[in-house]
Amino acid sequence: MLVLLAAIFVVHIATCVMLFVSTIANVWVVSDSINASVGLWRNCTSGDCSGGLSYGHEDALKAVQAFMILSIIFSVISLIIFVFQLFTMEKGNRFFLSGATMLVCWLCVLIGASIYTHRYANGDSNTFDRSHHGYSFILTKKGTS
Repeated sequence: MLVLLAAIFVVHIATCVMLFVSTIANVWVVSDSINASVGLWRNCTSGDCSGGLSYGHEDALKAVQAFMILSIIFSVISLIIFVFQLFTMEKGNRFFLSGATMLVCWLCVLIGASIYTHRYANGDSNTFDRSHHGYSFILTKKGTS
């Protein structure tokens, strides 16, 4: 039982780290033809990430940013609740509260990634002619696994 609880703790930590990295890194879509990438916050070209997004004012992007930040918040809250329940619950009880909080976190990630995929990661509205998903987008999907 102790090994299972330790594994759950490690999963909570890994989820927090993956969501944090995927939200702040600017590698959601990567160009195949030039050295450029696009994230939730900035557009990076040849290692220079000082350029803002041309569509940064759109409500869809702001919704993605909000849902990704909410997912980080709920992930951290779930970790805190898990640790609190670990030391205060009686033996044999279930971790329903921390599980429910993690489900809300995963729902936020799912909504945010779905909006981004529909609106920005498609070839139609993408800023690059040929591109692929970057590691931030993939970490976002892995964070919900």
